[in-house]
Amino acid sequence: MTLVLGIDPGTATTGYGLVRIREDDSLEAIEYGVIQTPAKTPAHERLALLYDRLSEILLLHRPQGCAVEKLFFQRNVTTAIAVGQARGVILLALAQAKLDVAEYTPNEIKMAVAGYGSAGKRQVQEMVRVLLTLDDIPRPDDAADALAVAITHLHTRRY
Repeated sequence: MTLVLGIDPGTATTGYGLVRIREDDSLEAIEYGVIQTPAKTPAHERLALLYDRLSEILLLHRPQGCAVEKLFFQRNVTTAIAVGQARGVILLALAQAKLDVAEYTPNEIKMAVAGYGSAGKRQVQEMVRVLLTLDDIPRPDDAADALAVAITHLHTRRY
């Protein structure tokens, strides 16, 4: 059985989701949530907290694969730089854990999970719920997004 960690990077909130593919090819959510860093904490301390918490998750679950959402440049340059810094710390933690890392754009994730590259956020979240046979859409949104990244990786690896 393959266990994949999906990550939706951010400095304030990083979503993570661990998804396992069973022997019957069904998907199972093992754990999901967010790593949050306090808003008034200096950037270098926030990045250290992110690194430490992600390292703990990696040690605890020992995934066989990992996927990270690619940076989608928005109009807010400050936000893009902060997310880029978080991605760097995340990629470092994954490299130190000797994991191969796949990266997917938001459109690739939407296509893999909802079958449509322009699917809305709610549609993708509902498909995550359905594919993982969960009672409710995972919360917060960052956790649902991370599960979608993991599902994308598992679906992509099949082909």
